Amino acid sequence: MNDPSFREKVYAIVAQIPRGRVMTYGDIAALAGQAHAARIVGGIAHFGPTDLPWQRVVNRFGDMASGYYGGKIGQQRDLENEGVPIENFRIVDFKERRWLPNDL
Repeated sequence: MNDPSFREKVYAIVAQIPRGRVMTYGDIAALAGQAHAARIVGGIAHFGPTDLPWQRVVNRFGDMASGYYGGKIGQQRDLENEGVPIENFRIVDFKERRWLPNDL
């Protein structure tokens, strides 16, 4: 899928994720209109603009992404700097940290 509008929707959603909160690749895919495109969101994240808060995007279990710049260790460090507690590369209290925009 090389849909520029999908990619732009992904960027817009990621830009909204508040500090200290996270979304999954699947959450973002669904909100962008392609519920089964979590892997595509991962590819977009890997090559997307570096000024977006990609550290706030995790897998469906709340685990760190190995494809993140700096790997799982880098993502954990960046999220911990935002106050997100993590153990063994998994977010503690993931359900409470997960964010979905109210207006989408």
